[in-house]
Amino acid sequence: MKIREIALKLEILKSSVHEIVHDTLEYRKVSARWVPKMLTEDHKLQRQWLQRYGWEILPHPAHSPDLAPFDFYLFGPLKRHLGGMAFETEDDLISELRNWFDNLDVDFFRVGINSLLSRSQKCIHLHGDYVEN
Repeated sequence: MKIREIALKLEILKSSVHEIVHDTLEYRKVSARWVPKMLTEDHKLQRQWLQRYGWEILPHPAHSPDLAPFDFYLFGPLKRHLGGMAFETEDDLISELRNWFDNLDVDFFRVGINSLLSRSQKCIHLHGDYVEN
């Protein structure tokens, strides 16, 4: 359910819903579902290490498809390439995948990685909500 939908249903301001969901409940949107932000001991140690060396920790979903290059950049073209194909064996599929990757231009990957900056900025601006293309 989206912030807007919750606000309409409860007849309260979207900003109030956003504050409750994000700030009070500490929920973040991950793969179109709201989940509690829970850190393991390893996550906490990593955060302490980053803070010690002056790195700024930005709040964002740990596995956000918006910020995962494979999700937002690679899988779409790969899915279009494989669409309609049928493979007799797993080895046939692996062979086709290797062929596809071998024939990709280096710029394909460069563009995908470089788009992370703008996508990260959009995600921050939207307080972790879904980033449209």
